[in-house]
Amino acid sequence: MEKKNVPSLVKDQQLIHKRREQIIKGAVRLFIEKGFHRTTTREIAKESGFSIGTLYEYIGKKEDVLYLVCDAIYDEVTERLKKQLHTTGPALQRLKEAIRAYFLVIDSMQEEVLVMYQETKSLPKETLPYVLKKETEMVEMMEEILADCKKENVLNLSDKEMKLVTHNILVAGQMWTFRRWALRRHFTLEEYIDMQIKQLIST
Repeated sequence: MEKKNVPSLVKDQQLIHKRREQIIKGAVRLFIEKGFHRTTTREIAKESGFSIGTLYEYIGKKEDVLYLVCDAIYDEVTERLKKQLHTTGPALQRLKEAIRAYFLVIDSMQEEVLVMYQETKSLPKETLPYVLKKETEMVEMMEEILADCKKENVLNLSDKEMKLVTHNILVAGQMWTFRRWALRRHFTLEEYIDMQIKQLIST
């Protein structure tokens, strides 16, 4: 399934990217505070720092903003995981670095992640399958690194166990966002990552 073509009246791709980043940041703050449905496009425009007319130069409708939030998260996570797939070295070390990279990007985009999981249900039917497919691709990339560990005999996992470990890794990263109010009382981010890696892939 192809990426949704979000309409824009502007042709300058760098400007589109810059303005949409502003829109995403502004919208995320509002979605957390009020929810997607109670937030108006006028409020998104104001929070983003420009007029409602300017906003509609970069999107077609409010649902496009939510799609851009979800797409930005998956693109960033996917890019970081791909780097670990194409590096050399022992598979177990690459797996640890992939987990670390994933946790760090989740931390850097924690507000966006929170909105994504709260509001994915509000995506239009035509874009929801694309977003879910991106999640599946992320799972498959992590599974690929786990499979390399199995080939090198550093992890002894069945296919089903590998799938479970993969999902546990993804959920553990997201938990830093959902439970940060409690976790930060006890752990720094680095401590949390190190302890989760130890528990998730104990050999």
